[in-house]
Amino acid sequence: MRGIVLPPPAQAGDPLASVDTPSLVLDLAAFEANLRAMQAWADRHEVALRPHAKAHKCPEIARRQLALGARGICCQKVSEAVPFVAAGITDIHISNEVVGPAKLRLLAQLARAAKLSVCVDNAANLARISQAMAAAGAEIDVLVEVDVGQGRCGVSDDATVLALAQQARDLPGVTFVGLQAYHGSVQHLRTREERAAVCRQAARIAASYQLLLRESGIACDIITGGGTGSAEFDAASGVYTELQAGSYAFMDGDYGANEWDGALAFQNSLFVLSTVMSTPAPDRVILDAGLKSTTAECGPPAIHGAQGLQYAAINDEHGVVRVASGAQPPALGDTLLLVPSHVDPTFNLHDGLVVYRDGIVQDIWEISARGFSR
Repeated sequence: MRGIVLPPPAQAGDPLASVDTPSLVLDLAAFEANLRAMQAWADRHEVALRPHAKAHKCPEIARRQLALGARGICCQKVSEAVPFVAAGITDIHISNEVVGPAKLRLLAQLARAAKLSVCVDNAANLARISQAMAAAGAEIDVLVEVDVGQGRCGVSDDATVLALAQQARDLPGVTFVGLQAYHGSVQHLRTREERAAVCRQAARIAASYQLLLRESGIACDIITGGGTGSAEFDAASGVYTELQAGSYAFMDGDYGANEWDGALAFQNSLFVLSTVMSTPAPDRVILDAGLKSTTAECGPPAIHGAQGLQYAAINDEHGVVRVASGAQPPALGDTLLLVPSHVDPTFNLHDGLVVYRDGIVQDIWEISARGFSR
């Protein structure tokens, strides 16, 4: 209707319980503790931290990570980098292959405004990146992506790694700087022993390619990869020079199921605040947060700090909560904090992040790269 504008879900100074729901909310104290813990771990092991912005898509979060000592950030799609460059963040690694004329034009445009690097695993595409940079008068660093066990992108033989590095060394507009060696499948192996074993093998593969390049007279100073679940081992490997962890700042249900060492552990800081919208039966209440507020590909959300309540079924706009026998059911209008099972796609469902401290709203941060998936 003309003249009606949707108000924000909260204002600074509001109590958390009064925030309009469903809303994505961030506990600043837990968030800041997580940032300090990962930065301290990286510093202790003399590796750089390059947090992954695909987890949150929010420039204000990236600024705070950089302020604590992060080297730069990662973005997973070239379009995702646009709001971060616009926000003044100038050291960005596109931790993915970028293919197609429109994307390469955008990549070159961004490379004129910021220090960019990008992954390659194909000679023809590397040549096209070089052509796009030359046409725009831009320069970009390139990293050859190697498959260290995930079975996704990346090359897996000595000859191709060497050929791509040599090609990048010889082409205009691009500079070979190192290897992308990310292993996503290790991140949610549940025991530390399992993760440590797979990380050791990944590091051995990356180190063998680095040695090959150096013996061929090609400098390979950067080996970047690692995630929240593997950072403990990647940082201590002596191989990785950068960590690309992202979810550590927030945690989620899937990461929460991992076994963690007390030396490097993180707190839940990200929640979906939801309101009880119906109390149809003594053993069942209905929340206003469903699939359009939190994703469920890793399972339904968990209810934070509540005993005897289980988020049992999820629909587009409803969440069905089962109340255990003898448990106190929440009343109509009560709010509950939900722990998302997977933070990355949950952020992508929201325009803003309500941040609070000690139960009081401090600000709303824009999730500027929401939907930027090209």
